Amino acid sequence: MADVDADSRQNVLLLLTDQERYDASTPGDPPVETPGSDRLSDEGIRFTNAVTPISICTSARASLLTGRFPHRHGMLNNCHEPDSLQPNLPKGIRTFSEALADAGYDLTYTGKWHTGRDQTPEDFGFSYLGGSDVHHDDIDEAFREYREKRGTPVDDVELEDQLYTGNDPRDGDDGTFVAATTPVDVEETRAYFLAERTIDTIEAHADDDRDGPFFHRTDFYGPHHPYVVPEPYASLYDPDDIERPDSYAETYDGKPRVHENYLAYRGVDGFDWGLWAEAIAKYWGFITLIDHQLERIFDALDAHGLTDETVVVHTSDHGDFAGSHRQFNKGPIMYDDTYRIPLQVRWPDVVDSGVTSDVPVHLHDLAATFLEIADVSVPEAFDSRSLLPLLENGGDLPADTEWATSTFSQYHGDEFGLYSQRMVRTKRYKYVYNGPDIDELYDLAADPAELQNLIDHPEYDDVRRDMRTRLANWMDETEDPNRVWVTGVLEDAS
Repeated sequence: MADVDADSRQNVLLLLTDQERYDASTPGDPPVETPGSDRLSDEGIRFTNAVTPISICTSARASLLTGRFPHRHGMLNNCHEPDSLQPNLPKGIRTFSEALADAGYDLTYTGKWHTGRDQTPEDFGFSYLGGSDVHHDDIDEAFREYREKRGTPVDDVELEDQLYTGNDPRDGDDGTFVAATTPVDVEETRAYFLAERTIDTIEAHADDDRDGPFFHRTDFYGPHHPYVVPEPYASLYDPDDIERPDSYAETYDGKPRVHENYLAYRGVDGFDWGLWAEAIAKYWGFITLIDHQLERIFDALDAHGLTDETVVVHTSDHGDFAGSHRQFNKGPIMYDDTYRIPLQVRWPDVVDSGVTSDVPVHLHDLAATFLEIADVSVPEAFDSRSLLPLLENGGDLPADTEWATSTFSQYHGDEFGLYSQRMVRTKRYKYVYNGPDIDELYDLAADPAELQNLIDHPEYDDVRRDMRTRLANWMDETEDPNRVWVTGVLEDAS
């Protein structure tokens, strides 16, 4: 690490949402109120081509922590399930958080973890401030105790307007919980609680005479399903006013068979538009609820004089179908609905205000970015590129900077079973390799809804060859264990 004055280094505040779509916080449609995200975009930079390396919680979060693609850290599916291929990060893999802690940063963490069945944030340099839940982590009882004190125990609440997958959308006996209205006050939601813990941390750093800067991470439990929100958010969006996304016209003609199979597997093959609109309205309400908590956090930074010395990052681990292509949740379906993610960065006096960048970037590029902000060397094992050249240059690449013109993503399966996929994406095109089925090629400019698979279209022969070459190169450069035979298949098929 270079010699630096610890007090001169920037604080970093990472606000990670869970399963938030890219388009929810972009200007225009859909009409979701996101004042916190809008403020970050107005006062900083918004990335328009940020993707997750993998659309499943544990794997994406492990990539963010380690700066590596999933096949390089080994957590290929969710750690809490009995079929987890690797429930914890292997020992010896360096994380950005451990490097920051060694460099004198005060690291704190609140909210969802889901990056190790037997590990916690405290195993990676953080002080954990509470807010987990049983399904994902069961690290502590902080939120339950908070609700007990407020007189609304978590288990005693009777939800309203409940929606489930399966044969009877109002009966949860054989379906997955999708959405509901909760009668509790906003102040009793987990989103509000996590914002409170974050504000407490901001206040502590403002009041204490500490030697080092802070890195704080808040992981919200949403807008991941079940979309359970209180008023006024539960009725903020009228289902009758929600327009069907273009991808709702999906026929699955010429698509991998697993796409249509997933409708039945997720239990939504019988959902009509009325049910989807009801679910989407709650999903949007959940987004706005969380976004209002971002506003509270930003106001706290202002009130305590920490805005100018704090880099703020908002992003998500991956997106959510929320009815697009008539799909629920996520899975072995590599559309932008789940792979394209929001990413906004505010850094006063460094990042220009109100700019956008269309340079392709990955979620786990943040690992190297955080280290470079702290003037800490980036481990050679990272597959992560620091975003500083973009942050310092108005979102554009400096002329002398080498940067890949595509992104690389993958999928290895969840509780549905193992299903190996690889994806390469440029600003214009997307190619998906599906080992056991037909591959996919989409022209994102002509067909942003990704309805037409062009893999066999003769006018796209050159594009197909180029994208296959790009994908093979990514697999080779990242030492993807599937590269030995997959790259041969891609080359032979070109």
